[in-house]
Amino acid sequence: MASENVGLYIHTLPGPGVLHQLTGVIARYQGDIRSVEIIENEPASRITFEITIEGEPAALIAELRALPAVRAVERVKSMQQVYGKRIIIIGGGAQVGQVAIGAISEADRHNIRGEHISVDTIPLVGEQPLADAVRAAARLPRVKALVLAGALMGGEIERAVREVRQTGLLVVSLNMAGSVPAAADLVVSDPVQAGVMTVMAVAATAKFSIARLKQRVF
Repeated sequence: MASENVGLYIHTLPGPGVLHQLTGVIARYQGDIRSVEIIENEPASRITFEITIEGEPAALIAELRALPAVRAVERVKSMQQVYGKRIIIIGGGAQVGQVAIGAISEADRHNIRGEHISVDTIPLVGEQPLADAVRAAARLPRVKALVLAGALMGGEIERAVREVRQTGLLVVSLNMAGSVPAAADLVVSDPVQAGVMTVMAVAATAKFSIARLKQRVF
């Protein structure tokens, strides 16, 4: 029996132990929880699960609905199906905006062809806030690539870049002052082109691989 990726959007009463009840039911049906997010907790909770389960999940959904704390259960498309792979752009506002122009334009071209790539941005200044954001990107769901867009980055940011690369996250850097470019997978001078190349690197519909490039700085 084939496995199926299922999204479940559950409205529950607030209170301790509710999440334990929900996951207990999912475990009884051998559901593999891929992600869970509690959207609100007061006055009621809205919880989204993404699970992999063998066969039709109708019996699982019926048992979840029967729990006293559950108000409603909706089957929804998973975030992977709707928003797909994520690219995060972090750095100075002007540079972030230019990288976003390239990334969004290129993502649009691939999404029309059936891909699902979303682009997130956060303008930040300061070594520690930037380092914290780099590390947090590796903990976000569906993130495939991180672009560092700024004029000067190094120190703790460089250490954070090396850490997240160990998790498999692709890191692209603008060609800037500081030590971050030396730590990144790919360095691109033009911010628009950096956005374009990052999307091409994660898109299944693109015939492009950073590993096949003969140089790392452009």
